[in-house]
Formats: sequence, C-alpha cells, structure tokens
Amino acid sequence: MLLQIPGLLNQPQIEKILEIVGRSGFQDGKATAGVAARLVKNNEEMAPDEHAQQLLNRILMSSLGQQQDFHHAAMPAKLADFILARYNPEMHYGDHVDEPVMGGPGPKFRTDISMTVFLTPPESYDGGELVIRTSFGDNRVKLAAGDAVIYPSSSLHHVAQVTRGQRIVALTWIQSQVRDPARREILFDLATTRDQLHAEDSGSELHQRIDRSYANLLRMWAEV
Repeated sequence: MLLQIPGLLNQPQIEKILEIVGRSGFQDGKATAGVAARLVKNNEEMAPDEHAQQLLNRILMSSLGQQQDFHHAAMPAKLADFILARYNPEMHYGDHVDEPVMGGPGPKFRTDISMTVFLTPPESYDGGELVIRTSFGDNRVKLAAGDAVIYPSSSLHHVAQVTRGQRIVALTWIQSQVRDPARREILFDLATTRDQLHAEDSGSELHQRIDRSYANLLRMWAEV
C-alpha cells in the first residue's frame, strides 16, 4: 500500500531540520548503499553526527507518534534512524529495491516499509520525483514540504534526476508487526472503519464486530 501523509511536519519543524542541514557535513550517498544500489545511486547524505542525528530523530519521531494513519498503516515494531538526503542538479537514484535487512554492528531489522519525508517545496526544484513502479503503472510522488509517503520496501523505485534547485528529504525504514503488505492493508481498512464508527456510533453492535475482527486478525498475523 502506498499512503501519503499530508502535514506530518509543520513549518517550524521543517525550518529546524533545514537548519540542521545547513550546519551539517554531507558525504557521497553510496556510503550507505548496498552492492546493487551503489551502481545507480547519485546523491549526498548527511555525514554521521550524533547530536544532529538525535535532533532529527526527536523532531520526526514526535510527529510520527501523533500520526494515527501512519500507525494504522505501518504498525511499526522497529524504526531506523532517519537519514537526510539531498539531490543537487544532475543527481538521481536509479531503479532499485531497498535492502531487505538493515542495521549496523548491533541488532538487525527487516525492512517492510520505506518512508520519504519531503523537506523542500516542490516548486523550488525541477525533477526529483519519487517514482514507485507497480503492476498498475508508475506512481510519481512529489509532495509539499512537510508531507510524507510510505510504501512497501519490496517495491522497485527510483528518484528522477533533479534538473534545477535542490531536493532535500528525510528517509527511514520500518519493520512492521505484520510482515505481509496485503494483510497490513486489510488491517488498515478495518482500523480506519473502526475509528469512524467509534466517532459516529460508538458501542454499536457493528462497531463491536469490526473491533473484534481487527483484534483477532492482528492476533493471528502479528509478529512480536
């Protein structure tokens, strides 16, 4: 499932992150790419900086914590530290699939869901669309600053070449409590329907049935 999350970040949060970008060093993005992705990756990423990383994570994690659609869709069990990436003119990232398992020397995690948070206004740069290939055709995503998109990490995708301006995004990967994307989509539909019924007809028999079905399916499918 591809899900757009409008307004994940407000303007002060965006400005704070861009302030972090302005005082940070950057390195070749190939440093964090897998063997295959390294051949098609042409961007820059924020160089390791513990203090900047903590600030970045704090801002983004606090916003995600309040985003109900994100939790219904992703059901996160583990989240990677965010990466700040930037694309200057002529930079791009060719077709690739994200690494299935990530993590440093410590614990590893499975990448079920990829997330891109847009930090620069779409009118400030040309090109730079996130293009996610599906059996129904290509989805081209270029969102307002502060908006985000999540999609299955198994998807073949690329970032189109930037021809003007600068594209800056924050990226993370999520291990979900439910591995299978089709099951996650069913649970998302049930959760959003349950919430609507809770607001409109809380305690009704229909509300209770939907709530019970959601709980029992999650019990069947969750990996904890």
